Amino acid sequence: MNRSIESLLEKLGKNGNYDLDKIKKSYLFAEKMHIGQCRISGEPYITHPLAVAEIVADLQLDTDSICAALLHDTLEDCGELVDLPLIRKEFGPEIADIVDGVTKLIHIPFETKQEESIENLRKMFLAMSKDLRVIFIKLADRLHNMRTLNYRTPEKQRLIALETMHVYAPLAHRLGIQRIKQELEKLALQYLDPIGFEEVRQDTEKRFGENKNFLEKATHTVEQGLSEYKIKYKLEGRIKSIYSIYKKMYNQNKSFDEIYDFYAIRILVDTELDCYTVLGIIHEKFNSIPGRFKDYISNPKPNLYRSLHTTVMGREGIPFEVQIRTWDMHTVAEYGLAAHWKYKSGEQAKAMVDKKLQWIRTLLETDMDIDDPDEFFRPLKIDLFEDEIFVFTPKGDVVNLPSGSTPIDFAYSIHSAIGNKMVGAKINGNIVPIDSILQTGQIVEILTSASSKGPSRDWLKIVRSGEARNKIRQFFKREMRAENIIVGKLEIERELKRYGRSYTEAQKNEIVKYVANRIGLPEVDDLYNNIGYGGMSVSKIALKLRDEFNRVIQPIEVLESEGSLVEKTAKHERRGRSNSESVIIDSVDGCTVKFAKCCNPLPGDSIIGFITKGYGVSIHKYECPNAQKGLSKPEDKDRWVVASWSKKIDKNIFGSFEATLNIFAVYTPKIIADVSVSLSEMKVAVTSISTRDNAGEIVITVGVKCSGIEHLNSIMSNLKKNKNIRDITRGNLN
Repeated sequence: MNRSIESLLEKLGKNGNYDLDKIKKSYLFAEKMHIGQCRISGEPYITHPLAVAEIVADLQLDTDSICAALLHDTLEDCGELVDLPLIRKEFGPEIADIVDGVTKLIHIPFETKQEESIENLRKMFLAMSKDLRVIFIKLADRLHNMRTLNYRTPEKQRLIALETMHVYAPLAHRLGIQRIKQELEKLALQYLDPIGFEEVRQDTEKRFGENKNFLEKATHTVEQGLSEYKIKYKLEGRIKSIYSIYKKMYNQNKSFDEIYDFYAIRILVDTELDCYTVLGIIHEKFNSIPGRFKDYISNPKPNLYRSLHTTVMGREGIPFEVQIRTWDMHTVAEYGLAAHWKYKSGEQAKAMVDKKLQWIRTLLETDMDIDDPDEFFRPLKIDLFEDEIFVFTPKGDVVNLPSGSTPIDFAYSIHSAIGNKMVGAKINGNIVPIDSILQTGQIVEILTSASSKGPSRDWLKIVRSGEARNKIRQFFKREMRAENIIVGKLEIERELKRYGRSYTEAQKNEIVKYVANRIGLPEVDDLYNNIGYGGMSVSKIALKLRDEFNRVIQPIEVLESEGSLVEKTAKHERRGRSNSESVIIDSVDGCTVKFAKCCNPLPGDSIIGFITKGYGVSIHKYECPNAQKGLSKPEDKDRWVVASWSKKIDKNIFGSFEATLNIFAVYTPKIIADVSVSLSEMKVAVTSISTRDNAGEIVITVGVKCSGIEHLNSIMSNLKKNKNIRDITRGNLN
């Protein structure tokens, strides 16, 4: 007897819940049937079903699953020696049905390759509807074939890798079997894009090498926190898989620095309560990154995955992800629905799986037409394939796309050169518009022309997949810079016109140049180019454009529409009747004054006044940009007057002036509460408070009452004592 089967039996025997005699019988039967057969590698063929059985055993499936894995190729590869009745007689109907489910339709002639591909997939799905173990064994079979794919021809390697990436890896994902999914993706990528794979691998090794002690330090900090609370745990550290990094870099157009979960720590605990306790400890030890927390315990994924995910910032300034789950959750995370076929699962778990696959039961009941692949595959968009579709090339290769995809998405999924030269498309042999929505089971053919000038910009509004969108953008980025700049200028001008105020070309250039520099682009044309080819949307910089627009264009509004500014400040009256008593105009107190919101002057600031028509004097800080530009206009020179703060300002108007603070802080769940408590302790009245995200930080804008600049500086100084507050600036009133 082969030592490998002995090793497998020994491992299973330690469990005590397997029928070892039945497994041994299955192995000996398969060995006899495959006698004399060899794999392309030259190894005896029996090594393959044995390897598949070992993978199935690692999934902790039952005895019948392991037996079926050992027998899975006998019907297909052993000619007249084996048929289904024989397997049913020797091993029972359950094992026979599983073996039949994973067996290809080899005895039925097909007119085309695509028909054969469709029918084999259809057969697998139908068998899966009866017994989910069919797909588990099929995934194990595919995994071992991928592990030994190096013995195949390059053409065959690519075809098998494509099918693996587009069918079997997504299936493993939908079923929640992460360890198989990740290995399939890694192996397939090595054959589909060896250059890209190697680039990411080298970048990964370089990054890990630069911070090789980071995980060790982070885990040590976590362990200290967990030990303090006497929580029973197991902790694991890892780096993100090569394929996951590749997908984010190439499909989502992210840089290596934008991948926040490159490092990850997994914490396994006993109870759900422990999960949330550990989450609190993690957020206490590290600064959390806003928007990077997900509670999959309360809201599990469709594939039953449950866990807490949070991304925090390490002390070295390196972000990392923390996954927190119970041991049972971890089993499901690793084995997915396969976990419910363990010997312990019983009828209850089987009933749950059956309910999960009710969609295919409905398929069998409503439509048994095996001649129409469209009708068969249409329901596959729900449940396991709810956000994906499967279409076919004219050669029968399967292509997996997001639901709602078009022929354009299909073309770019094949190759960027196909997409760039695309001029039309056929679906099931009929010419269709290129924006047609594809349906599962359709056969798609792309029409190309060597004279094509490339994709249209309108395609960016049509495509659904990130891969297609990214490849179109890359085309315009490389080939159409001059045109991109024109398009980008039009987009920015359209945004500026939304603000309803006129501006000069010089002012526009000043605004755009400042915004470009703020986002790290040295030249204005670089910003226009990015917007033009779709690498950046105007909405992403709209806030910066508006802020800079208001700064540059505001003087015209103030000086040419004299009363408008004062009218707006009147809506935000903040000093009431004391205004006239607070300021002296040209050595005369008691004048009607308003305080300009563009600079928000406070007692202690150097001030100057602007005489309006009918609204008294508008008071500005002397260094206010609006005031400085106004002073330079000869026609308004006589309307600027000397202003100073009155000595009548005393404790009776303590807190009667309003100021706005912009607080830049590291996000923590308590940061807003901490700011509010600090202000309350200082007996500072809060008039308004709002927050916004700012590149990983939180910006808290708070309106406060104060007596003047000294009081405001004191407030700011006390707030800065909070270690999570990075900076505080004065803002303008709204």
